[in-house]
Amino acid sequence: MTNDLPLPPRLSAAFIFALAIVSLRLQFDASHVEMRSISVSATLWAMAGYFTVLTNLVVAVMMALVAMRWQVPGRLAFAVTVAIVMVGLVYHTLLAGLVDPVGMAWWADQGLHTAVPALTLVWWLLFAPEPGKGVHGTALIWPLAYLTYALTRGALTGFWPYPFLDVGRLGWLSVSLNCAGMVLAFVAVSAILITAKRRLG
Repeated sequence: MTNDLPLPPRLSAAFIFALAIVSLRLQFDASHVEMRSISVSATLWAMAGYFTVLTNLVVAVMMALVAMRWQVPGRLAFAVTVAIVMVGLVYHTLLAGLVDPVGMAWWADQGLHTAVPALTLVWWLLFAPEPGKGVHGTALIWPLAYLTYALTRGALTGFWPYPFLDVGRLGWLSVSLNCAGMVLAFVAVSAILITAKRRLG
């Protein structure tokens, strides 16, 4: 739905779009070098296994549409914001200590895991429409779809994007419990964001 959006939300959305795209490009370049891959498609396929990459891409698309005067629906903006906030929270609480990126990879990490999540959250709090009632389930659609995709892909290829999803090392029971914990974390973050939005509103 298009609308005559004010300039501040459009300009800030354009900035977040540009930041997400630059960060994704840096991640592509870093991954291409690290994999010593001669195939662009192989690098893109590897990147497409990660929730971080896919969610940042969704953010970029949404922000591009907003910059072009699209009035994002409240439920969609809420679901995307919860997902990208979880990207930052999971990375900084569980994954950051497992990697030591340098050069392009470091800049990509800062963009994808810190800057884009933080700026998207601020944008949502200031400019996005209210998500309405009963939206907790909406926020679970994307992560549940990703978990289904990641676990199916892992079972077929042996590629597990995150340590807590590594069925080959942990087994299905432990991974199932980890997935349940992630779902609960999404619900908790959803509740916190809704409370914050309503108080600011």
